[in-house]
Amino acid sequence: MSRYGGLGGSGGSIYLVAKEGKTLENVLKTLKAKRIKADSGNDSSARGIIGAPGEDKIIAVPRGITVYNQNGVLLGELNKEDSKLLVARGGAGGSEDTGYCGLKGESQTIKLDLKLIADVGLVGFPNAGKSTFLSVVSNAKPKIAAYPFTTIRPRLGIMKYDDLRQISVADLPGLIEGAHMNIGMGHNFLKHIERTKLLMFIVDIQGFQLSPKHGYRSCLETVLLLNKEIELYKPDLLKMPAMIIVNKMDTDNANNILEEIKPALHNLSSYVSTCPEEIRPEKVIHFDYVFPTSLIAKDKEAVAKLKNKIRSILDKYEENTRALEHGNLDSRLMERLRWQFKEHAPTVV
Repeated sequence: MSRYGGLGGSGGSIYLVAKEGKTLENVLKTLKAKRIKADSGNDSSARGIIGAPGEDKIIAVPRGITVYNQNGVLLGELNKEDSKLLVARGGAGGSEDTGYCGLKGESQTIKLDLKLIADVGLVGFPNAGKSTFLSVVSNAKPKIAAYPFTTIRPRLGIMKYDDLRQISVADLPGLIEGAHMNIGMGHNFLKHIERTKLLMFIVDIQGFQLSPKHGYRSCLETVLLLNKEIELYKPDLLKMPAMIIVNKMDTDNANNILEEIKPALHNLSSYVSTCPEEIRPEKVIHFDYVFPTSLIAKDKEAVAKLKNKIRSILDKYEENTRALEHGNLDSRLMERLRWQFKEHAPTVV
């Protein structure tokens, strides 16, 4: 409150701040208390007619956090290091206008939703080889087994280069048909690819069958199904740069299958009209690079080539992004620059 005709100090506010290295587990330990309060403001006094404000409460969270209030209203996102979000403002101090009584601060119940931030997001059905890819190109050690849904939580790995460049890769839980409707891992998977720069499709050359109760899908059908699930979730994601690894080339008849599907991989649009309607996307993704391999073989030369291609595509993406920052470009040119390196025919090794 305010005394001697002075001003009482305002209450402290509560902020979330994005910090590298923080995990949700760290945040949960910080937030284990049922109620978190900032400090109250100080009264005015004979020695200081303006009371000192209360100290703010700062809560460190991982980058990639989206914050909602109790009504589901978006409060903000924290994607960059040290970005700061006010979630509850302290009340004003006592003054003549408030009858010399301090006002109550805001009270919020918040929901934190984490979306991974990575350079590369791995997209594929269960058991396609995403975890193997991550273990081969990075320092991560994901669980790998010959059955579906080995990965049930996202994992991050870092690809390192001789010149100290580092590129982050997110291994995400495998999709199944209906993921866009939140079936299976559903939105728990799809939300994470929103904050990647490059989509890396990984498919089994032999196709995919989740279980005997589910129908078999050929290699090309799995590509279109992945395409369609992403389209139904958020069509704009299909504008992102994309690559595809055709995995398990060490299996029976793999080379013959690859020769048959090469034309379609060059131009998926030409294949779409021939596929069953239930898996047919309206908007077709374009691959900048197609890489047939056997990830389990861990061919050092092939891995180095793949890592360099990933780097090249990401660098081109950044170059185009910087070009878009020039304010003198008209909208059509900006759109062309954004996706120009997706318009050329993909390369098949």
